[in-house]
Amino acid sequence: MLRARSRKTPAVRPARTTGSAVRLTQVTKRYGHGESAAVALRDVTIGIPTGTFNAVMGPSGSGKSTFLQCAAGLDRPTSGIVQLNGQNLAELDETRLTEYRRSRVGFVFQAFNLLPALTVEQNLILPLRLAGTAADSTSVHSVAKSVGLSGLLRRRPAELSGGQQQRVAIARALITRPQVIFADEPTGALDPDTAQEILHLLRRAVTDLHQTVVMVTHDPVAAQHTDRVVFLSAGRVAERLDRPTADQVKHLMSELRRTH
Repeated sequence: MLRARSRKTPAVRPARTTGSAVRLTQVTKRYGHGESAAVALRDVTIGIPTGTFNAVMGPSGSGKSTFLQCAAGLDRPTSGIVQLNGQNLAELDETRLTEYRRSRVGFVFQAFNLLPALTVEQNLILPLRLAGTAADSTSVHSVAKSVGLSGLLRRRPAELSGGQQQRVAIARALITRPQVIFADEPTGALDPDTAQEILHLLRRAVTDLHQTVVMVTHDPVAAQHTDRVVFLSAGRVAERLDRPTADQVKHLMSELRRTH
């Protein structure tokens, strides 16, 4: 387990970002004020290497969702620095941050977050429309084919299985060719076989498209598809595991639950 840092920390400076798609430097996130404040992240410093598949795990209340939200620019930390591909997100106002997320970041969620009134194709190209970018038909069909959606572009979400809806969500995340994809429990609502298919698609985004994936998950089987697992406990980075196996992840999670 990593030792807690001293309370007397130096002024925060941007860390070197060579090779890091995502970097958090001394990031703390508090909700509320005074004695009643809840600290979700505590002085977290970590880099996510470019072109890798990463899992973030930990017991309930360990800070996983807050980590993802701060790393993706969906929420601002109370203190510390978040960098995406070398860009310090604190330097961007809300409008520029929104534009940056639309062009550089993809999101995949457990709940799919598809618009039911739109077709598969319309859901897929929605990020382009929001960014004011024209959708190239060849690119749309190429992305659809890559995730197994050929022939389904005219359907609506209600006409699809859960696995097919998650494929639409992944295609939507890929359509802008983002540098980082953040996935929040992307297999949580799926059966084991379909979950395996979705994990293979995320792996292909890394190996074939050279993108970076950061996935929050509670599933050791999902974690073993990744290059590295970052374990959080009480808002701190507790352990890191390269080339994980499901058994290794289960063991570490059991240890963290006992000490959390």
